[in-house]
Amino acid sequence: MTETSSYSKKPNRGNRATMLVSGTLIAILAGAVGMQIMRAQSSKAAVQTDGSSAGKVRVDAMGKPVSRVNGQAISYEELATECIQRNGREVLDNVINRTLIQQACSEAGVSVSDAEVNNEIVRISKKFGLPVDQWEKMLESERGLTPIQYRRDVIWPMLALKKLAGQEVQITREKMKEAYYDNYGPRVKARMMVLDNLRRAQEIWEKVRSTPDEFENFARDYSVEPNSRALGGTVPPIRRYSGAHEEIRKAAFKMKTPGEISGIVQVDMNQYVILKFEGMTDPVPHDEKDVEAQLSEELREREVQKMVAETFEKLKTKARIDNYLTGETTGPVQQTSGTALPNDIEHALR
Repeated sequence: MTETSSYSKKPNRGNRATMLVSGTLIAILAGAVGMQIMRAQSSKAAVQTDGSSAGKVRVDAMGKPVSRVNGQAISYEELATECIQRNGREVLDNVINRTLIQQACSEAGVSVSDAEVNNEIVRISKKFGLPVDQWEKMLESERGLTPIQYRRDVIWPMLALKKLAGQEVQITREKMKEAYYDNYGPRVKARMMVLDNLRRAQEIWEKVRSTPDEFENFARDYSVEPNSRALGGTVPPIRRYSGAHEEIRKAAFKMKTPGEISGIVQVDMNQYVILKFEGMTDPVPHDEKDVEAQLSEELREREVQKMVAETFEKLKTKARIDNYLTGETTGPVQQTSGTALPNDIEHALR
């Protein structure tokens, strides 16, 4: 992912669309949702791959074969086992997270109708000047999201969690000033490498401090972040108030001299960042009155994403979740049972 060092007043529509979808997904993923919001199915229910009349997959009962090869049956159980071995953890996480949100909605008396989901999609597509069908085609080609995945993975959880939050976003003057600076003020041009343990980070930091001109090569050789690694540590210009991790932003804006190497910045338990300062972008001239409405809308969207992620984190903190597939338990009560796969796991995955 790249970003140029100069910015127009009106971002490209396609880029803004991608940013909106990415931002919504990131907010949800930050709350560990990462969902495929699917309808709960009983063991004998029909399963459809999408909402259209074409491309439907139907399984009537576990006892019946799903295929025959020269007369030899392939059973539903064989297929289920194969699916669990390949994708079981990811899919089960999706179902767990979906269930958690659905439980919270039921407890709070909250519901999100199909009409609300459709209206939200219409609103977003109009915002980018596209008919819904073209908007959905663009999402599928650029983000790999089918229309049904977009509804269930992005729009439904966003609306449900927003309702569960039970509060409206407040846009203060201070936040507006930060948004002005982020969008039209200078940003830090830098290269970055990410290391996965402190000892390695210290070793690499000593090397790049001695030979800062070799930072690009060190990033290609040692960084564990694949996107920037392939580009020699190149990352989008860093904003002052949003985008990158707060500690990265602080470190970036402390540096003043081209070629300067930051200290080791810890951003997670096993994630350490080293930056090389390459200068600042130029501020973009603008009239605040001309951009206020657009910035207010973008800021509101960002705050909604933050609220959605925080709401889901609260749900997770209060919930006990026993994942028998991985043998993990999270929540206020520690696991006391074994880790054998229960019989209803296959049902949960459908």
